Amino acid sequence: MAMKYPDARRDETTVDDYHGTKICDPYKWLEDPDDAETMAFVEEQNKLTMPYLEHCAVRPQFHQRLTELYDYPKYSCPYKRGKRYFYFHNQGLQNQQVLYVQDSLDGAATVFFDPNKHSEDGTVALQMGRLSEECEYFAYGLSSSGSDWVTVSFMKADDLTPLPDVLERVKFSCLAWTHDAKGIFYNCYPRQEGKSDGTETTCNINQKLFYHVIGTKQSEDILVAEFPEHPKWHSSVTISDDGRYAVLSITEGCEPVNQLWYCDLQQLPDGITGLLPWVKLVDNFDAQYSYVTNEGTVFTFRSNLDAPRYSVINIDIQKPDRNNWTTLIPQHDKDVLGFVSCVNQHHLVVNYVHDVKDILQLCELSTGRVVRDLPLDVGTVAGVSCKKAHSELFYKFTSFTTPGIIYHCDLRESNPQPSVFREVELKGIKQEEYEINQVFYPSKDGTKIPMFLVHAKGLKKDASHPVFLYGYGGFEASIQPYYNVAYLLFVRHLGGILAVANIRGGGEYGLTWYKAGTLGNKQNCFDDFQCAAEYLVQEKYTTAARIAINGASNGGLLVAACVNQRPDLFGCAVAEVGVMDMLKFHKFTIGHAWTTDYGCSDDPEQFEWLIKYSPLHNVPQPPYSGPPYPAMLLLTADHDDRVVPLHTLKYCAALQHGVGRSSVQRQPLLVRVDTRSGHGAGKPTTKAILEDTHIFSFIAETLGLSWIN
Repeated sequence: MAMKYPDARRDETTVDDYHGTKICDPYKWLEDPDDAETMAFVEEQNKLTMPYLEHCAVRPQFHQRLTELYDYPKYSCPYKRGKRYFYFHNQGLQNQQVLYVQDSLDGAATVFFDPNKHSEDGTVALQMGRLSEECEYFAYGLSSSGSDWVTVSFMKADDLTPLPDVLERVKFSCLAWTHDAKGIFYNCYPRQEGKSDGTETTCNINQKLFYHVIGTKQSEDILVAEFPEHPKWHSSVTISDDGRYAVLSITEGCEPVNQLWYCDLQQLPDGITGLLPWVKLVDNFDAQYSYVTNEGTVFTFRSNLDAPRYSVINIDIQKPDRNNWTTLIPQHDKDVLGFVSCVNQHHLVVNYVHDVKDILQLCELSTGRVVRDLPLDVGTVAGVSCKKAHSELFYKFTSFTTPGIIYHCDLRESNPQPSVFREVELKGIKQEEYEINQVFYPSKDGTKIPMFLVHAKGLKKDASHPVFLYGYGGFEASIQPYYNVAYLLFVRHLGGILAVANIRGGGEYGLTWYKAGTLGNKQNCFDDFQCAAEYLVQEKYTTAARIAINGASNGGLLVAACVNQRPDLFGCAVAEVGVMDMLKFHKFTIGHAWTTDYGCSDDPEQFEWLIKYSPLHNVPQPPYSGPPYPAMLLLTADHDDRVVPLHTLKYCAALQHGVGRSSVQRQPLLVRVDTRSGHGAGKPTTKAILEDTHIFSFIAETLGLSWIN
């Protein structure tokens, strides 16, 4: 049956002029989250959506089973500071993971820091934490309700005594202790008008870099770098392994490029007292340089300079001319060099991504020569823990059906062999019941796109199976195999197929793959995703009416754009925290940083790219008589200060107005607005379980799926 949607006022007089093109913005009033009319709109929408989600037929079984299967112990790799080991652990259903400490790997573990004690409902999360070099102090940044704003506090690491020091207005920050443990580098923003609790939309500019001395007030912190001529620059400090240098990386936007400055802290006779005398090793944005380690004045960086699949280079800062730079590990013919870490004084742990699957190697720091391969199954390295000063290496493996196996290797041994340090035993999920395949399908322009398929063993290709198709395609992010209980429930109890399409815009094959899905090439992302759905239909896995698509953030944009372009190709679409207004995204919070991926409507040529696919601006106007839209569930949250809720709210109003009133539209077009919640990071377990329950119950309800015991 057709749904009756709340009436949202349209102000047809709000018109913006983009280079001579007049664009009406009738729901601009929804950009003010504190306006009574906006609040009433959100309340009316939730009154429609929440009962619908709560009454979906499979909701009780899905929620119960998801809670049961979520309840398994989760561990991070241990890491060593001073002489002690630290690791994160969640017993199963704790809202936030807890930091533990032990004197030795087989010694008793005690709680070091528990974020769950900071809120009743689990909405205070540990966003960042740094122990000083010899484990004197712990700096920890807490965020509330999913906001990107962080408050940094301090405690002594030996007896857990809290210190009075507090750092406010911290966001997108580094935390880097000087090795003498006297203080810490961090970033913060100047005070702004209005509130700063994560519900505001104010633009984040003029970030500065400070040094905080332990035992002093934040108002006395030392400004060490600022860029008044470049308000959009971000900076981040790494202290070199020998403690001598502060290495400064400066970015503008999200493109993988940075400037590289450094300061020799030993050359400061009075210590850090003001703006540092930075030496500009690289003063352009031509390539990316990520600090790995240094031997004296010879610095090792992972870089994409003349290497779209990344290489490892050496720069002697005493001979900084580019002609003197050398390549330690050249870029691979096909695989992407992922991360590089130094361990055991003279080794490098080197990761490669081969067709979206991880490879791990141990190399010599002096020559780059491969010493040995480290054993890995088909899947993803979800964590590595090592330090130049220590001989031990930990790494964590995960896949679609493996929550986590942690390996340990001590390189002091004559023939070091990695051994399983910790493996989670799963209850209720039998890995042998699942089959994982990787296929390569052609996109519109003939490019072969990889896609993972996870389904029950022995599945018949009879076009009968529902599909959950996930994609992202942006910001050089590679979507590698990862463990998600809700996905496995969809396969096991709803008879479904999980499909993860590694579309362009991601980093799966390096810079070339990334750039083929950005700026004027953004349509490639949407073509790649639509061709994934067409492939699944052609290969008789499913039919269009049984495909549910999903993505979050940049992936929410992907889902909405694809629905606008091909509503006939999908039965259900779930867009989470999506970027929906492509003409104005750069005006809110940190949106200006994404212009490196999307472009900006202030530029006439880029406006032409954006107006073609912007979800908000491509919703049909009534009366609509085209193909019915799939069932749609949009998700956002009141404290999302990354992709502010106005994107989803404006798109929802336009969708319900343009399509929702049409006589051809039978499937629901709904929005779920969560409270005390943000973009996703730090989401408490109870909220995560409920959100997944709502998403998959909505998919089951709208695709007509029944629970299979």
